Amino acid sequence: MSNSLPILVGITGGIGSGKSTVAKIFSILGIPIYSADDRAKWLMGNDKQLKTEIRDAFGEEAYDVEGKLNRGFLAQTVFSDPEKVKKINSLVHPAVGKDFMNWAAEQNTPYVLKEAALIFESGGNKTLDHVINVSSPLKVRISRTLMRDPHRSEEQVNQIINQQLPDEQKNELADFVIKNTDNKLLIPQVLKIHQQLISQK
Repeated sequence: MSNSLPILVGITGGIGSGKSTVAKIFSILGIPIYSADDRAKWLMGNDKQLKTEIRDAFGEEAYDVEGKLNRGFLAQTVFSDPEKVKKINSLVHPAVGKDFMNWAAEQNTPYVLKEAALIFESGGNKTLDHVINVSSPLKVRISRTLMRDPHRSEEQVNQIINQQLPDEQKNELADFVIKNTDNKLLIPQVLKIHQQLISQK
């Protein structure tokens, strides 16, 4: 990695693991957070090249007459088909990766955080210096998600979980693991990682 870039750190975790909460603690410490999921949505609606690629792959219906992303169409025809999900991810992930690098180059901190649900699954870890996994028991994650997203059923939550790598596997692949359980305080775990990352620069 170039010396002019901050250390690039990914923060991931399965749905309901609490990675957004952990990311907020890092942001309070002054660390810039790049939300890959939010930026992906923005790029799908605003990046001309990506919009063209999505139209070419899924047809004109992917966008409405005003050029806005047709979320209903994508939910019905793309996200219900594993092959189409792979296809859209193969278009969106590289666009997000490029956008993240441009953003990181503008930051003036020892390290930055890229918050993303599918860092290992998308191969995004290969472009990062370190990855933090936020780990939480499966039952806790399901109940947290159902409380947060009342529009989702337990079956839908389980479908999302099945598309993500198991927590145990992510813990092995990650450089740092934050355990988000009732008997573990988050702030001391975040501070310890923060100190280790700052000392590397």
